[in-house]
Amino acid sequence: MDECIRLEYDVDGKNFSSAGNASESVKRTLKQMGVDAASVRRVAIAMYEGEINMVIHAHGGKAIAEIYPDRIDIYLKDSGPGIADIELAMKAGYSTATENIRSLGFGAGMGLPNMKKYSDEMKIDSAVGVGTTVFLRIRF
Repeated sequence: MDECIRLEYDVDGKNFSSAGNASESVKRTLKQMGVDAASVRRVAIAMYEGEINMVIHAHGGKAIAEIYPDRIDIYLKDSGPGIADIELAMKAGYSTATENIRSLGFGAGMGLPNMKKYSDEMKIDSAVGVGTTVFLRIRF
């Protein structure tokens, strides 16, 4: 098995200003490891979108990054309301964000589509009333 660096972060579901702290930390780590800039950018975008989704929809959760020599695996886990229709949620522009969230400039319905766009693999496991886990893999 490849050697792995595991980073784990709590995502504060009550604080929009701290959303992005995990992706920024992972971005810094990847740069220090010499990962190419294009891959670092993809990771930062995909992970940030996941953090924002956890703040908007799930009242926070955990972001876990497992960094291998050739890839990063990201797990975004929450115990929020779950996603009732994953296929619908994957459509660009679809959002269940409240008007209040939209007035803050969030909730445009691009989170999940952007996560898919910037990752090589994406899997969503969700149960209504239980929570959601999103897995992302980005190869370097």
